Amino acid sequence: MATIKDIAVSAGVSSATVSRILNNDNTLNVSPETRQKVLDTAHSLNYKKKSRASGKSVYTLGIVQWFSPQQEMEDNYYLLIRQGIEDFCMQNCIHVVRTYKADVNYMDSLKNVDALICVGKFSTGEIRRFREMTSAIIFLDMPINDINTSTITLDFEHAINTGMDYLTSLGHRKIGFLGGKEYLADQTLFPDTRKNLFIKYCEKYHILYKPYIQEESFTIESGYQMMQKLLESDDVPTALIASSDPIAFGALHALSDKGIRVPQDISIIGFDDTSLSSFTSPPLTTIHAPAYDMGSFGANIVFNILRQHPATAMKIQLPCQLMERQSCRKL
Repeated sequence: MATIKDIAVSAGVSSATVSRILNNDNTLNVSPETRQKVLDTAHSLNYKKKSRASGKSVYTLGIVQWFSPQQEMEDNYYLLIRQGIEDFCMQNCIHVVRTYKADVNYMDSLKNVDALICVGKFSTGEIRRFREMTSAIIFLDMPINDINTSTITLDFEHAINTGMDYLTSLGHRKIGFLGGKEYLADQTLFPDTRKNLFIKYCEKYHILYKPYIQEESFTIESGYQMMQKLLESDDVPTALIASSDPIAFGALHALSDKGIRVPQDISIIGFDDTSLSSFTSPPLTTIHAPAYDMGSFGANIVFNILRQHPATAMKIQLPCQLMERQSCRKL
C-alpha cells in the first residue's frame, strides 16, 4: 500500500506537504498546481489511508460532461458548471477524473470513482450504468423524476415568466422564441422546458407568438440562421427571447447584417448571462443562470453523501435573475 512518503517522492514535495494537503490544511501556502499534483499522485498510487487527526480520506470524483471539450468552450454555461465542481474539489482535496461523452471508452475511466457528477442530458441506459458505478451520484441540469436520485436544475418557470413580464411591461405583444433541440444518446428529443413555458405564458396572456418560433441548436450559427428565417417574412416580432446567449449572439449579428437596430427596431433577451453578454453591441439583456453555483453545490452534495450516507435524495431548483442591460426598449 502506498504511503505519504511514496507520494512525496513521486510528486517531488516533502512528506509534510503531502500530509497537510491530504488533510485539507487551508493554512498551507502552496500553489493550486502543486496541490492538484499531490492529489493526482495519491490517486495514481491508490492511496486510501485515512488521517488519524481528521478521519478524512482522499475521495475520487468523476465528472461526466455530455458535451465535447470543443462544445464546452463554445458555450461556457457547461464550462462554468465544471469550474464550480473543480474549485470545490480543489478546496476539499478531492481528486477529479474528468470525462466527456465524446471520449473513446469514457466509461472505463470512471470505474474506480467514489462519487459521480453527471452534467447535461443522459439517456435511461446511461443513467442506469452510472448508478451501477456508485450510489453517490447527482445529475446537474437534468430533471429526473426518480425520488431516489439527487438533481440540481434551474427554475425555468420563474425565469421565463420574469423575462416575459419584462417584455410585456415594455409594451411588446408580438414576441418570438429562438430555441435549440437536444437529443439523448438514444436519439430521443429532450424537450426544452423554456419553449413550453414560453408558449404557456403567451397563450395565457394572449401574446402573438406562433409565427415567430424557431428551433435549431444552441449555437451562434443557429441563432444567426434562425434570425435570418424570421426576417424573410414581412411580419416580424417586436421582441425575442433566446434560450441561450450564443443563440442571442447569432441573432444580434443577423440583425446587424440587415441593418436592423437593437433595441430601436427589435428587443432581445438572452439566457445564461455568459461573460460575453456584457460586451455585445448593444450589451445583452439576459437571464442569469447560476451555472458556477450549480457545479459547486453539486460537488458539495456528493461530498456529503460520501461522508454521511443520507437516506434521502435532494431535488434542488436554483433561481435565475434578469440582468437588464441595453438590448430591450419600451414601445
